[in-house]
Amino acid sequence: MATITNLLSEYGESHQNPTNKRVHWICVPLIMFSLLGLLWSVPLPAALRETSPWLNLATVVMVLAIGYYLRLSVPLALGMIVVCAVIVGLLRLLDAQSAVPLWMICLIIFVLAWVGQFWGHKVEGKKPSFLKDVQFLLIGPLWLLHFIYQRLGWHY
Repeated sequence: MATITNLLSEYGESHQNPTNKRVHWICVPLIMFSLLGLLWSVPLPAALRETSPWLNLATVVMVLAIGYYLRLSVPLALGMIVVCAVIVGLLRLLDAQSAVPLWMICLIIFVLAWVGQFWGHKVEGKKPSFLKDVQFLLIGPLWLLHFIYQRLGWHY
């Protein structure tokens, strides 16, 4: 298994252009938010819903992703737990306050954010990393988080 340093470095190779980097700071969190929102919106059978109001496809995916992140870096995994908690809070707030269904809002955000991502890579002149290896879909959020850790002087 590749180390977190190797994965972040390889991911960074196709993210050198300042415009593409800025696009990623906007679009990666929006994609993560909207994907979790779409998964949160998938109805589960009543028996599962009665088990816990938190049990849904989004929480299952978050637990699996955090498990993967723990194998790479405990400090970054802890940061991603905080990120996921913030996203869940925002999703619940949006779901409760919006007249428009959560899935519809998230679908629009998801499509627009991916358009932004591909435009950023067109500016970069390099294909997105996940086209080479699908695990880079999970590395994108860590790549951004590692810059925050560096800025704060935290080791990951």
